[in-house]
Amino acid sequence: MVTASSCACLALALVCLPRPAGRGRLRTVAPGRDGPPARPGKRLPTAALVAAGVAIGLATAGPGGAVAGGVVAALLRRRRVARAAAATADAAAGEIAEALRRITDELRAGAHPAAALDGIRTDGPRAATLLAEAAAAAQMGDDVPRALRRAAAAHPATARDLTGIAASWSLADRHGIPLADLLAGARSDIAWRVQYGRRVRAQLAGPRATAVVLTALPGVGVLLGQLLGADPVGVLRGGAVGQLLLVLGVGLTAAGFAWTDHILRGAVPS
Repeated sequence: MVTASSCACLALALVCLPRPAGRGRLRTVAPGRDGPPARPGKRLPTAALVAAGVAIGLATAGPGGAVAGGVVAALLRRRRVARAAAATADAAAGEIAEALRRITDELRAGAHPAAALDGIRTDGPRAATLLAEAAAAAQMGDDVPRALRRAAAAHPATARDLTGIAASWSLADRHGIPLADLLAGARSDIAWRVQYGRRVRAQLAGPRATAVVLTALPGVGVLLGQLLGADPVGVLRGGAVGQLLLVLGVGLTAAGFAWTDHILRGAVPS
């Protein structure tokens, strides 16, 4: 029974294993080889992961284990998708800040706003995608702030940054304020938020690790009890009371972990 439980946990961990970091570094070096960045959470459907958790839980601990496995799989999936989305938004914000730096420099050198925006093909792939509609609008003499707001509506993760750029562009159009100065202010705000968020995430690495360890302690206790001959797995597998305790324990543990993760994510500026 201990071997089966260990194999089940290992299989679930392999399913939830994050993608190698080296692939992301290679994509940064040569972004054009892989095309536009993929949206987070599209590699494995959530239903497939939950079904795997249910199957593993059913095989190891019966109907209650199936419910518990589904809860654990859904929680892990949700956490992975949230982390991937945060990383993608952080990378996009960094590329937008660098694009604004280039646009600002070109404007101060005397370039036309349409020409400065047209240089997005030399920027990062995320920034080029997000600013493409605004660049096209500038080339056709259309309303650039409106195009930026449409892009913000289509990309909620970077809506704050794009809306701020649109507001700066509108102020320059309406009141004649130098566009380069306004965009420089928007770039400073974005760059500060990205750097501050990275520092906060680094400082929260310890609390996150502590939360993971505390969440895993009940499972470790069950395995230790099984090794000592107390047979807690048999108690959880046998009878309605054991199944109910299994579902209740896993549910409370998952709820505590989700709440802790929510608190930690709330400390990072979005």
